Amino acid sequence: MPSSVIRAMEYNEAKKILRITFVSGLVYDYKKVPPAVFQSLKTSGSKGVYLNQYIKGHYKYEKID
Repeated sequence: MPSSVIRAMEYNEAKKILRITFVSGLVYDYKKVPPAVFQSLKTSGSKGVYLNQYIKGHYKYEKID
């Protein structure tokens, strides 16, 4: 999963929460993300671009400390 922006991503299918850990160390939980969106993110050629186009601004999020 090489990405210049995303260090790691986890998906809780039962809760539909996508957790993104950025290279900067910041961690965000995106809520009510459908499984198909997570699958598309995983297979995307550019995960940062996909995140910006299809996730940020489309799903509520919470910054995790």
